[in-house]
Amino acid sequence: SISFLLTSIFTVVVHSKFSYFINFLAWFLLIGNLNFPNAKSLIHSMGIAFISLFKSQELFIKKIFKAKMGNLSLGNLIYKSRIFLIPLLIISLFIVLYSLSNSVFSDIISKSLLSIENMFVYIFKDIDFLVVFTFLVCLFFSNFYLIRNSSQFIVEKDLKSSGTLFRKKKIGKRFFGFLALKNEHKSAIFLFIILNLILLVLNLIDVNWVWINFEWQGESLKDFVHQGTYLLILSILISIALVLYYFRGNLNFYKKNSLLKKLSYIWIIQNGFLALSVGIRNLRYIEHYSLAFKRIGVIIFLIVTLYGLYTVAIKIKKKKSSFYLFQKNSFFVFIVLVLSSGINWDSSIAKYNFSHVDASFLHLDYLATLSDKALPHLEFNIEELNEMHELQKGKFTIDDYLMTALEYKNRIETRKMNFKTDWESKHFLSWNYTEYIAYKKLFNTED
Repeated sequence: SISFLLTSIFTVVVHSKFSYFINFLAWFLLIGNLNFPNAKSLIHSMGIAFISLFKSQELFIKKIFKAKMGNLSLGNLIYKSRIFLIPLLIISLFIVLYSLSNSVFSDIISKSLLSIENMFVYIFKDIDFLVVFTFLVCLFFSNFYLIRNSSQFIVEKDLKSSGTLFRKKKIGKRFFGFLALKNEHKSAIFLFIILNLILLVLNLIDVNWVWINFEWQGESLKDFVHQGTYLLILSILISIALVLYYFRGNLNFYKKNSLLKKLSYIWIIQNGFLALSVGIRNLRYIEHYSLAFKRIGVIIFLIVTLYGLYTVAIKIKKKKSSFYLFQKNSFFVFIVLVLSSGINWDSSIAKYNFSHVDASFLHLDYLATLSDKALPHLEFNIEELNEMHELQKGKFTIDDYLMTALEYKNRIETRKMNFKTDWESKHFLSWNYTEYIAYKKLFNTED
């Protein structure tokens, strides 16, 4: 598939653990699509692939046992050999008894066992078990890739799935069903009114505290961001669960549900505003404490969240099913992950943080841990680092346990030399674009 080819390119161009993970995920989904090409949802493709991961091994073993050796298959040979199992157990029992009762016989048996042991040691002494392990792992994934199989349960579930809801008429329970629907409608209206009022209070607090009157006094903003993020996750999960519950069936077709729909839209919009408030918190965090992977992760999460809320609104408006939500959101999340894996985040973080040294906290300990491909953007002479340190002292409290400019300089120089040695001894199969560019910039080479 396109996603697998694209992420394969990203592993060479970006060369990050994240890009390799997403490439594996794309390959995993590709197997699911090969086993069930008409899958309507990535979740079903993932399920097919997961089952195939183990079912393919079972099918491979069955093929091995059915393989013919002359007129016999391995399975038949093992099956026919079962007649010797009980005699062998009885023979072993008597050998043990005779060995315990006769020391001479015991010595003979011990020497025989030692000879057998030495024979196995001689046979296996030159075997590299790492190579054997690698072979078994490759065999495992080769079976997964080459042996086509599927899950009838997931295939049937996918075929029956629809993105659109249909009204279900309950024969014989029309009157009581209508009463239950009215009561559920009233319950939902009450619930969404209260939820909207509570969330309105929370959003008004954020408008005042986060949007308008935010003042930074030099304190850490970690809790300032993370508390909002955890609240957002919980709020979104609850909102989706409630919408799925109340709009799961005939309430979608109830003629007097316009108020409930409006309340649901308002609640979705308020959740969207809550997401934006967390985004503002995160931007404040970045403004004063620079970029980091978790802060980038919050931005990606917020993008996914806003799209998720949009699909919930579409579900209500167009009478879509829960399958529609899972189908659209799983695909969107996958696309976002694929695109994110194509960005050199290490270099982006290094460039941003050093370019904002006059306004944001420069965490040298963290920057020194970024990958080798960011080294050209991490290298500064001691005079520049000392100048940055003076700028930081005027704005932040620098704790004693943090890395000094000299310690940072020495760490980067050591990493630079190690990187040079590693790159020059690297096999051509390990070549990647970002480290190639980093090597050229660091050592001014033409090739």
